[in-house]
Amino acid sequence: MSAPGYEAVIGLEVHAQLLTKTKQFCGCPTTFGAEPNTNVCPVCLGLPGALPVLNHESVAMAVRTALALGCTIRERSIFARKNYFYPDLPKGYQISQYDLPFSEHGSLEIAAEGDPSVTRRVGITRVHLEEDAGKNLHGVAEVPGKSVIDLNRSGVPLMEIVGEPDLRGPAEAVDYLKRLRDILVALEVNDGNLEEGSFRCDVNISVRRKGSAAYGTRVEIKNVNSFRHVHRAIEHETARLVDLAESGQTFKQHTRQWDDESGRTVFLREKEGSDDYRYFPDPDLPPLVIDERWVGELRASIPELPAARRERLVRELKLPAKDAEVLTGHPKIGDYFEKVLQARPGDAAWAKRAANFVMTEVLADTRVHGLSIELPVTAAQLVELLSLVDAQTISGKQAKEVFAAIKGTAQSPEAYVGDKGMAQVSDAVAIEAICRALITANPKQVAAWKAGKKGIIGFFVGAVMKETKGSANPALLNEILERLLAE
Repeated sequence: MSAPGYEAVIGLEVHAQLLTKTKQFCGCPTTFGAEPNTNVCPVCLGLPGALPVLNHESVAMAVRTALALGCTIRERSIFARKNYFYPDLPKGYQISQYDLPFSEHGSLEIAAEGDPSVTRRVGITRVHLEEDAGKNLHGVAEVPGKSVIDLNRSGVPLMEIVGEPDLRGPAEAVDYLKRLRDILVALEVNDGNLEEGSFRCDVNISVRRKGSAAYGTRVEIKNVNSFRHVHRAIEHETARLVDLAESGQTFKQHTRQWDDESGRTVFLREKEGSDDYRYFPDPDLPPLVIDERWVGELRASIPELPAARRERLVRELKLPAKDAEVLTGHPKIGDYFEKVLQARPGDAAWAKRAANFVMTEVLADTRVHGLSIELPVTAAQLVELLSLVDAQTISGKQAKEVFAAIKGTAQSPEAYVGDKGMAQVSDAVAIEAICRALITANPKQVAAWKAGKKGIIGFFVGAVMKETKGSANPALLNEILERLLAE
């Protein structure tokens, strides 16, 4: 969304912590939530004489990500020192990649701004490796009125995904982030947890008149850690920059911060250029050489990605696109749904019934935290439950009752139905006898039905269900009632 006559030009720099057990250049654990300043050592504290050693697993995770995004992998790349001074950076520099990153030239398909049915390709400049900084904490309860530093995060493996300035509005930016996060979670290289800061982004934004090829002066909005905040920050900053352009005001490139409470961005500092960081190759780290055969092995290990899985579910099983998106939003939910589909491969009707039940019942009781997931019933239990409905042993309504009773247990749905005597009554003679008795006892309702008030049939359905304790086969019951009332 942009003001009339102007368009926003947006590029995102996404920082994703890699799910390694140890840090990027030392053996310290990466556990989130540990006691402050306990996951540290001379290397990540930047003590004199401590030497870094590259984490092999972080390289594998980053290469798999770059391949999934269509990047070209460079055989030889270099780690550099990015020099700046900030309280949470104990070495006085960050080890990163700049002139020679290990990958470049990728892309990601997103939904176009203003028309989600249209997709377009957004460029990715590069994926590179670096280390995270520590964390400044302000106003903590233990030290009121002061700022403190937790260096547990210092040195955690970080993957930066630098996007081209191809986005044109907040909806595109959010869709880009969601699709990117889905890929990282599917690859199991990042937990996608925005709240804990393991997936966050910097928003680079400028505005220009529509039709112009020149870029405006760029503003960076630092460390935005929710989709909602990204959307609101871009809306606000677009309007602010357009107002400045309309009034003829100029400004220097700078960094801002999003304040969600006030709904505006706040000036932080003037933006450093690459020269200000005084990049130079890290003398303690040799060049990173990535073997072509190893790249082939990593490429072969990439699973079916969310977009491809969604497209397959829509194409082969005729699921609505929105359903497919919900069912593939987390890799373990997608795997769970696939196990249910295996009970009747290629059966579109079964897939739709299963999708509806998973989305309305199962996901309502599913707990997700990063890559971990806690499902209320197993895929085998769900297959058994839905098969009971298909066999007309129980009704759809009864299936929800059985689900509520067995969730969190290993109990068999079929055994539960048998123990509780829930099996549907499908004896046409028995149901017809009950219906005839009710019709005889309720002449006013019969007359109303004959007068055109067809909705009155619900009265008879409810009465029969009460008589049979909800076990009458609904389809058979409605068929018998329609026939008897028409006599």
